[in-house]
Amino acid sequence: MNPHANNFQPRQFNMSPQMNNMLPPVEHGRKRAVLCGITYRGHPRSLKGSINDVLSMRYFLVEKLGFPNTSILVLTEDERDPYKYPTMANIRLPLRWHVHGCQPGDSLVFHYSGHGTRVRNQDGEEIDGHDESLCPVDYETEGRILDDEISNTIVRPLPRGATLHGIIDTCFSGTFLDLPFLCRIIRAGYFMWEDHRISSYKGTRGGIAISISACESKFWRYNS
Repeated sequence: MNPHANNFQPRQFNMSPQMNNMLPPVEHGRKRAVLCGITYRGHPRSLKGSINDVLSMRYFLVEKLGFPNTSILVLTEDERDPYKYPTMANIRLPLRWHVHGCQPGDSLVFHYSGHGTRVRNQDGEEIDGHDESLCPVDYETEGRILDDEISNTIVRPLPRGATLHGIIDTCFSGTFLDLPFLCRIIRAGYFMWEDHRISSYKGTRGGIAISISACESKFWRYNS
């Protein structure tokens, strides 16, 4: 048992009337998803496939896994709704909606396709000395969203009986959800587990959180 588990208090969010008007109602025991794809149009480091990634993921969730269209929030630069443009503020709001009132039986998906960066960790809670972050479309003026915030928002409040899958397609995405354990896999099929708990509690409130990441969180070389 983790010695810090008894002291753990997940972050609680209250949904304001404004938030309720902008977001779909939460249906317990159902499936819901937040899908975010950013191309950074006009930027020297623009991406080409992020929006297509999100549209493909929505098709897969609806057509193959039975997610209701109404329970999927999509944030891209193609969305006409200004609240679904993937700014810092607009990404934070759906993440809070994602787990608000989450109950056993809920199945959640968070998919992010865009740029990610590393920043120097300040509290000594990262094995590699860095936090990972996602880059909203306005990151150059508003900043990045750190893995600590993402974990506090959608991982730690997850109750027993609920499941979260994160699909993270960005650089340095290996510990993007700040989970307690990391599985490293190489092409030859070998894998190893790492314990990323240091001194603070990492994990959920009893639920299951799984992250599928596109890249390492740090540069790592294996000898063949």
